[in-house]
Amino acid sequence: MTIRRTLRGVLALSAAAAVALAGCTSRNDPGQDPEPGDDTGGAAVEDLTIAFVPKLQGIPYFEAMNTGGQQAAEELGFEWLYQGPTTADAAAQADIVRSFIQQGVDVLFVAPNDPNSMAPLLEEAQNAGVHVATTDTDAPDSVREVFVNQASVEGIGQALTDALMEAMGGSGQYAIVSCGETAANLNAWIEVQEAYTASEYPEAEIVDIVYAGEDQAMATQMATDLMNSHPDLTGLVGECTSSAPGVAQAVEDAGRIGEVFTVGLGTPQSMLPYLESGASSGSILWDVEALGYLTGWAGVQLATGGDLGDTSSLTDDSLSEVSYDEASGELLLGPPTIFTAENAGDYDY
Repeated sequence: MTIRRTLRGVLALSAAAAVALAGCTSRNDPGQDPEPGDDTGGAAVEDLTIAFVPKLQGIPYFEAMNTGGQQAAEELGFEWLYQGPTTADAAAQADIVRSFIQQGVDVLFVAPNDPNSMAPLLEEAQNAGVHVATTDTDAPDSVREVFVNQASVEGIGQALTDALMEAMGGSGQYAIVSCGETAANLNAWIEVQEAYTASEYPEAEIVDIVYAGEDQAMATQMATDLMNSHPDLTGLVGECTSSAPGVAQAVEDAGRIGEVFTVGLGTPQSMLPYLESGASSGSILWDVEALGYLTGWAGVQLATGGDLGDTSSLTDDSLSEVSYDEASGELLLGPPTIFTAENAGDYDY
């Protein structure tokens, strides 16, 4: 899916600058291009460098975020840098963060593999004059200025549980195949699933939680082992975009479609074959490219002194429900989306 977004009033302009730039828009006004620059933060957008360090480079999820960030850079006029580790390793990610600090980027976004070990590096970056923020995964006990969140913790955890319980008939045993043991977002979603299952589905039970890193093949093996060790298991949750197709593959390999039901947080294209075969009952996610775009937009606001609470310039439908909570410093993309065999094919990532 190619996401088209319009830009109006991205920067907080003075009265004089507003006159000079009056009428500047992006795609909805093809005769005029946005003119970067502002007089609030002292930075010209065309001179800004915004870097994003994902948990892992090369997987469809973060590549889709990168696509969204690149589109924001093209429309708003800044330079977008993207680099992540080739394995979901906190130390390797830290080395890349240090490199960006040394390069003197203006804004640094990180999706930390280990929020606690990343916190001192974010402080180091801030001390070096870099605006620091998190996206996709938070480091709440750090100096980050904003967290660009894909969906609320409750929204994701409850949507995963509801989708699985609908397939399982509201009862039975299920297990969770997560990714990194220290991933703050995954652990928060799991906590919601545990509490929500206990309160809303008392005849259902989570019997095990295992961690496959960001390794789809490992997720498949772990899901297979779970089905073998828990013969009454009727549900599996893939808690991230590598384990979601992994658990569905395990059910398909075991010939247990219709006996063991799976849901997960998978990208539309990676889940489409399993949604069509019935190995997956639903994928809970969000518009990942829109999350990348919102990350780039937030970086501009941080560097130029813009107002994160004024989201009126984000006029595309995929960004229509963005909200900002100043108390927590959280910029929320909106509610999660449920992908099915009917709509997953509408997306190209």
